[in-house]
Amino acid sequence: MKLFNKEKSLNPRSGLYSSVWLAFISASVVAVLVTACGGSNNDTPDPALVAQGKDIFRFDTFGDETTWTDTLRMHEVIRTAVDPTTALAVGLKVDAEALPAAVVQGIQNGSISLTSPDTTVALLKLNAVVGVKGTVEVVNGKDTLTKVGITCALCHSTVDNSFAPGIGKRLDGWANRDLDPGLIISLSPALDATKKAVYSSWGKGKYDPRFNFDGKNGPQVIPPAYGLQGIHRITSTGDGEDVAYWNRYVSVTQMGGHGSFSDARTGVNVKNGTDDQVSSKLPALQAYQLSLAAPTAPAGSFDPAAAARGKLVFNQNGKCVTCHSGAVLTDANSLLHPISDVVSEPEAAGVPSYASRSATKMYRTAPLAGLWQHAPYFHNGSAATLEAVVQTYNTRKSLNLTNAEMADLVQYLKSL
Repeated sequence: MKLFNKEKSLNPRSGLYSSVWLAFISASVVAVLVTACGGSNNDTPDPALVAQGKDIFRFDTFGDETTWTDTLRMHEVIRTAVDPTTALAVGLKVDAEALPAAVVQGIQNGSISLTSPDTTVALLKLNAVVGVKGTVEVVNGKDTLTKVGITCALCHSTVDNSFAPGIGKRLDGWANRDLDPGLIISLSPALDATKKAVYSSWGKGKYDPRFNFDGKNGPQVIPPAYGLQGIHRITSTGDGEDVAYWNRYVSVTQMGGHGSFSDARTGVNVKNGTDDQVSSKLPALQAYQLSLAAPTAPAGSFDPAAAARGKLVFNQNGKCVTCHSGAVLTDANSLLHPISDVVSEPEAAGVPSYASRSATKMYRTAPLAGLWQHAPYFHNGSAATLEAVVQTYNTRKSLNLTNAEMADLVQYLKSL
């Protein structure tokens, strides 16, 4: 999510033209997006460091208000045109645990309007909008949103809907596949019609973290940020050897945080601001992300007997274990794969190869923990279901699996 382009001390192009993760009108994520700096992905986490990282993940903007407020003017859009109903419709989430009892009661009995932007401002004042950080000040006797920024949680957290759809307890690390970051960004009054059209074309759960650099339109699914322990290459193209690489990339070049990112392989060289609000926070951020375990499959969501048979297909006739190997079911720590190896390319008509836009020009094998939770699948979301994933592999790799074998394999994947 980066915005403009030129290298300056406050490079707007490094300010998230895209998403990540994207205020009440403003990912990953991005990340999807998704990650952090110092330390190995196998380090034993320090509880204090993890707690610090949790706070950073949820609430730290890295100073990106200079992008979302000064450049994109999203605070103007939010305070005048974004009511809670609209916000929920574009995938933003509300942390129910941040709501005082009086607010909960007001929402339940209808005395608090969900169609007024003033309510959105009130929720931001309570720090209740997941991934969106607002500064609310009294102006002419009225609470007014004067600044807004975004955090990692915008794209890489959701809620359990325990209070109402879009309102509940936080689920950190879960990709927000309801979020429409491009549509949110397109609401900025600072963008021209051409850019607005590109952003609004991405759709829910997708974001293009390269668009602000190469101008090519090829959005990717926002990835989960859980289950990363023991995995060094955490993006679909394996750029960087740890979570830290991508955390720095996203926080600086997509969110617009104050700091710097440079990679000669892609020619990206961005510096925002005159201070560094990113580097010192990366170790704690990474520690928290690595502590996020993938969610286990819900009871009753798969057939255990079929899953047991499907595991045999996975290891034998399906040849899945050729790449999905080891304890974390990926060979990503040891090698990457050329485009010719994957079944998710070629991309849809008119969409450029995502790998060709990356630092490695290759793809990593995706880990499979929590696979049941984050449809659609493949880096580009080209398979809507696990059934579609298995069918695609069977066809593209000429596996000649029977219908029964494919059905069992799907049940095994649902169990992971």
